[in-house]
Amino acid sequence: MESTPYVGSGPYCYANSFATVLGAKAPSTAVIEFATSSAFGMQVINVPKAPLVFFDPYGWDPLQSFDEALKAMGWRCTEVIGKDEKDALDSLKAALQNGPAFVGPVEMGLLKHQPNARGAIGADHYVVVLGVENDVVEMHDPHGHPYATMPVREFMAAWKTDSLGYGKSYSMRTSFEQIEVVTEEEVIRRSIANGLKHLNLQGAAVGEMPPGSAANEAATKWLCDRMEVGLSPSMRAPLVYFAVQVGARRSIDAATCLSRVGYTTSATVMDRIARTIGALQYPLTQKEDEAAVAILKRLGPMYEELRVALETEASKNTCT
Repeated sequence: MESTPYVGSGPYCYANSFATVLGAKAPSTAVIEFATSSAFGMQVINVPKAPLVFFDPYGWDPLQSFDEALKAMGWRCTEVIGKDEKDALDSLKAALQNGPAFVGPVEMGLLKHQPNARGAIGADHYVVVLGVENDVVEMHDPHGHPYATMPVREFMAAWKTDSLGYGKSYSMRTSFEQIEVVTEEEVIRRSIANGLKHLNLQGAAVGEMPPGSAANEAATKWLCDRMEVGLSPSMRAPLVYFAVQVGARRSIDAATCLSRVGYTTSATVMDRIARTIGALQYPLTQKEDEAAVAILKRLGPMYEELRVALETEASKNTCT
């Protein structure tokens, strides 16, 4: 079946913010997302009392991939982490003298310009801050809110990571500078080795995962077991409102990228992964868990299939 690229909305705050700060010279969001390696795996983070399931690599989070993605694209920047609220605000104002700032993670539930924001929900988000004036922060929020504004005190509360499972409060990236002109195809080629690293469970934070966490096919089996005894609302909601959407989109974007550089077998497998993740949306939403379990059982072996295909094609391309 022919692969059809996806064009539409979705929770792509990281790649969209990345593209915003890089401006007119930015690669497409599909290529940016590919460079972060986000499509290369599935993980269960076995947080006590509140396990999390994501269709991204074992031990992966967005911040870990930032430097590798930036390097593959031919850019550099400065990372700034505020010591406290005052230091962070002063640093942000100073950084804005050199252009917009990539800010995050922030707590999405505390971004009160969003109509559904009613308090911390443990959801990470990224925005691009454009200015701070008269105690008001102006930003492009990629969740559909260009030129959004917030009082400084409320923005600073959202900029804490207390409710999130990763990251440091008051983190930002500034002073983006292109040091090398790189085609999108070359960005894709440069990023394949990192994707393989994650499929082989060799990411930097693998050793920091909580006991009982699971990767790839083992993660699908873990989720199947949970669904067969009953999936709690606190586990179902992140899947239907975020994880499935972004997982399917990352995978179809990755399939498109792999196809562009001649990795046809890997692209075909990645497209099947995208279709399979996407097919979970309806049964999970409608609580038809028996159907969802059947889909997950099909998905599990595909990650090993992808690893073998990618290693084979990478080896051939290295030889040539």
